[in-house]
Amino acid sequence: MAQEYLQQLTVLLKQTTSGRFKGVKLECKHFFSGAAVFAAGRKCITYTPVGLALKLPKESLSTLMTDKGATPLCYFPKGPIKKGYVILPKAMLKDMKALRHWVKVSIKYVHSLPALVRKAK
Repeated sequence: MAQEYLQQLTVLLKQTTSGRFKGVKLECKHFFSGAAVFAAGRKCITYTPVGLALKLPKESLSTLMTDKGATPLCYFPKGPIKKGYVILPKAMLKDMKALRHWVKVSIKYVHSLPALVRKAK
């Protein structure tokens, strides 16, 4: 099942970014029971049984939830809400122009965050 999400997310990434994004290394990998896109090593998009979710800045989250019907990301029933992520409404998945815009906002946002600091073991 995860392979199906990985294939679909890989195609979606190519459609929305032409398979590349200026100055950012993009990788599509397995993630739980789905797939995720990593920009410069940070997760920015997930596609799982709950839907397509994007990590976005606060203003964009508010816009999508208020105006477009996006919902907060929660992977499991009664599980915690993943802060900074929204699940896009299914109708938006058919609107390539809007999808391309929000995917680019997500990638740019994640790439702008401070570098992750790995803890020494």
